[in-house]
Amino acid sequence: MSEDYIEVRGAEENNLADLDVRIPRESLNVVTGLSGSGKSSLAFHTIYAEGQRRYIESLSAYARNFLGQMDKPQVEAVEGLSPAISIDQKNAANNPRSTVGTVTELHDYLRLLYARVGVPHCPDCGREVGEQSAQQMVRRILELPEGTKAKLAAPVVRDQKGAFEDLFEDLVSEGYSRVEVDGEPYDLAYDDPDLDENYDHTVDVVVDRVVVSDENRSRITDSVETALDEADGVLKVVVPDADDDLELGGATARSTGDLAEDDGDDRLVVEFSEALACTHCGIDISEIETRSFSFNSPHGACPECEGIGNTKEVSEALVVQDASKPVKHVFEAWSYNRSYYQTRLDAVAAHFGVDLETPFEDLDEDVRDAFLYGTSEDVVFKRNTKNGVRRKEKPFEGVIPNLERRYVETDSESTRDHIEEYMSVTTCPECEGTRLKASSRAVLVDGTPVTEVNRMSIGDALEHFEGMEETMDDRDRTIAEEILKEIRARLGFMQEVGLEYLTLDREASTLSGGESQRIRLATQIGSGLVGVLYVLDEPSIGLHQRDNDRLLNTLEELRDLGNTLVVVEHDEETMRRADNVVDMGPGPGRHGGEVVANGSVEELMETEESITGDYLAGRREIPVPEERRDYEATLTVRGARQHNLRDLDVEIPVGAFTAVTGVSGSGKSTLVHDILYKGLAREMNDNTSVDPGAHDGIDGVEHVEKVRLIDQSPIGRTPRSNPATYTGVFDYVREKFAETKLAKQRGYEKGRFSFNVKGGRCEACGGQGTQKIEMNFLSDVHVPCEECGGARYNDETLDVTFKGATIADVLEMSVEEAYEFFEADSRLGRRLKLLMDVGLDYMKLGQPSTTLSGGEAQRVKLAEELGKKDSGDTLYLLDEPTTGLHSADERKLVEVLQRLTDRGNSVVVIEHELDLVKNADHVVDLGPEGGEQGGDVVATGTPEDVARDDDSYTGLYLRDKLPDVDLEGPRSDREKPAKEETAAPTADDD
Repeated sequence: MSEDYIEVRGAEENNLADLDVRIPRESLNVVTGLSGSGKSSLAFHTIYAEGQRRYIESLSAYARNFLGQMDKPQVEAVEGLSPAISIDQKNAANNPRSTVGTVTELHDYLRLLYARVGVPHCPDCGREVGEQSAQQMVRRILELPEGTKAKLAAPVVRDQKGAFEDLFEDLVSEGYSRVEVDGEPYDLAYDDPDLDENYDHTVDVVVDRVVVSDENRSRITDSVETALDEADGVLKVVVPDADDDLELGGATARSTGDLAEDDGDDRLVVEFSEALACTHCGIDISEIETRSFSFNSPHGACPECEGIGNTKEVSEALVVQDASKPVKHVFEAWSYNRSYYQTRLDAVAAHFGVDLETPFEDLDEDVRDAFLYGTSEDVVFKRNTKNGVRRKEKPFEGVIPNLERRYVETDSESTRDHIEEYMSVTTCPECEGTRLKASSRAVLVDGTPVTEVNRMSIGDALEHFEGMEETMDDRDRTIAEEILKEIRARLGFMQEVGLEYLTLDREASTLSGGESQRIRLATQIGSGLVGVLYVLDEPSIGLHQRDNDRLLNTLEELRDLGNTLVVVEHDEETMRRADNVVDMGPGPGRHGGEVVANGSVEELMETEESITGDYLAGRREIPVPEERRDYEATLTVRGARQHNLRDLDVEIPVGAFTAVTGVSGSGKSTLVHDILYKGLAREMNDNTSVDPGAHDGIDGVEHVEKVRLIDQSPIGRTPRSNPATYTGVFDYVREKFAETKLAKQRGYEKGRFSFNVKGGRCEACGGQGTQKIEMNFLSDVHVPCEECGGARYNDETLDVTFKGATIADVLEMSVEEAYEFFEADSRLGRRLKLLMDVGLDYMKLGQPSTTLSGGEAQRVKLAEELGKKDSGDTLYLLDEPTTGLHSADERKLVEVLQRLTDRGNSVVVIEHELDLVKNADHVVDLGPEGGEQGGDVVATGTPEDVARDDDSYTGLYLRDKLPDVDLEGPRSDREKPAKEETAAPTADDD
């Protein structure tokens, strides 16, 4: 075999039909084909899995224990493989501490830059912080209340690995006996700290233990000077058992919750530095280090929110959801039926002379505030006991302070969960969402704090750092030059893949799958690896056509470094720029698993058997509607200003098909998800759990009866959930089996045929069908259950058959096979046909929901919505429903959405795919750019109207798709042969 190819022989993973294929190395390869044709089975489950498995097996057994394993794919041989890296669409992180800056390592370089060349300023007065002498430190210490006991320590080791045995010996020889290691006290005369040299440790030498008083000034001065000599100008003062309000030098360095090193004790620990102090305000600032700018460390995190940027607070709007209710029943969290709450409400009402039956909104404002937030004056509380009535006078705590106190103090999870129902997430008032403590926010580089840089978009940050070293002096320029080069390079890579609109402080958990994938792609470009196999999963998802060229330039750059790229993709432009295209098919599921074409895009277009080639060559296409729907009523969003939206007024036609378009980051999801959906959900469904984005209001709500959001979130969180159970198909299937002759003879009802409850399921595996075998140094192996052989059911249940098939056989059927099997049952046939209509013919009925892609999950939800009895007047909101769809499947989806609209419903779709956009009745195009340069309405109207608007990037690319628009688009020079077929798709399309 030539070394220029990756050769796969005998691949049988999933639906692959003993497949052989050769893929050129050091080239950009696209694997395409109908949904379910075997693309991912070839690219990820065979090529990537085998490459990664071999690489990991080449490591030592010790290393393999930490890396995890991959199962060997079902393939005879794969030759010519390199170490493989998968860049898929899994979200970067779900940790709220993870941001765009941290996952790209940009924040690490920013921390280094600010620690090395940052100029500290006073967080109070803003003056530049100057040097601090030993005498000034002594004066600060003497400001403590007289009689305060304090330790004066020298931090000689700060977060370093090692056992430090020699250091402890030297300290003893110098006359020091007391040290604190990682906050724990040791007496070196008696104890030898036994430290693990593989972990970071902090060692503080206790120079003296003093009682603060003027009489001890001389002793304190000597000890301070000694500590400064030992720790190179740094002094640590520790006050054990400090009062909550005790301050030293304007700082309170108490423990910081989960980030604390001292297990939440009441010590006050303050560091002084000879270099950092504000003589005007008397505030001492700790030494500037890289960790001072980390919100994941107690040295940099805001003590109020612990570096999260927001806090949970009891919300008045959730506690009082309907102010028209009487006082006794207005507080959702306080039931008047409970004597404790009844006593308090009665007492406060009597104190102010109000009737508990009075509507809360009719009370005076100061009385309402007293109920909610408490009283300053005493209230008489009466309680009946067996010894008579007991009276107690004290201020009323208030409903909201009561909930907040109990939330902190309770050990009961149920109580905490109950109170959380009345809490909302708000921006931290201390740090204003920046996550860092005040002293870290006051360090400036080029006049800008790191928190301001974090709030910049990637595009703005790149502009901010461009040429920054030219404004620095020689010393700082020498230090910062390499750091700035790395920062600019990483920002440049992010811009290349179309992510310039993201801000560095955006939480990683809020990124779409496509954005997460492109972030990892940018990171790989920065790594500069050569000779690697990259396997990517539809990197163009979520990208506007304008940004697609930059992404493809990035992929070509990776290829030109000497890497091999295998890209699963449906995007036409990606296929046209690929070196080689592997077209899988000819159909989905059992009709796929073969290579229809393998070669250049020109060869693909000439292959008659290739449906992909037909669409590329223009022999087939998704047709433009002959006419657009007219509409009379509209939903009007007024004053939308959440995130980057610029006080927009947007009209959404009722009873029509609307596409919301625009470049990435222009505000589409903010408008549709945060404002339109959440605003309607709160207004129409009285859903107080959703918090709509900032806007003035939504007019025309009376034209819509219901609102449905069909997004790409999973349809279930456990493997027990599957498409059959979610859509209700399995209920009908179980009824069929319960109606069989044998089931009736044995008295089996339909519950017998559920694998989720005892009775009919296999108890050995609990109805899972597999059992997990844990193996040392190898991946956990899931093997078929020995008892049921993977069937999920016990033998008695499997005795029952319908048309020769068991209930387990039905779960293994694809949607298409089940449709043929149950063709005589109209109820089952109708629901299965809906799944086929949205392009899910190939999907198995029993496929665990956790293995479905976001696009597949969305289409299952769409099929389930189509199956409901529909009275019309429903607003359906979808987010990029073409994700993962081939053009032939996309055509089916367009017909389904048109069918929904024809029933009198309104459909709003966020979409970049032009073949779907051109089928809309109305287009709202946002932009003109992403991030801060976006948030405006660029164009509205029919697709033809938008295409004629010179300011719209979407319109520019739509010109190539609309025959009635006589304007040239970016791809107008492509000649297409005469169309052979433009009618509705037939069975042959599959």
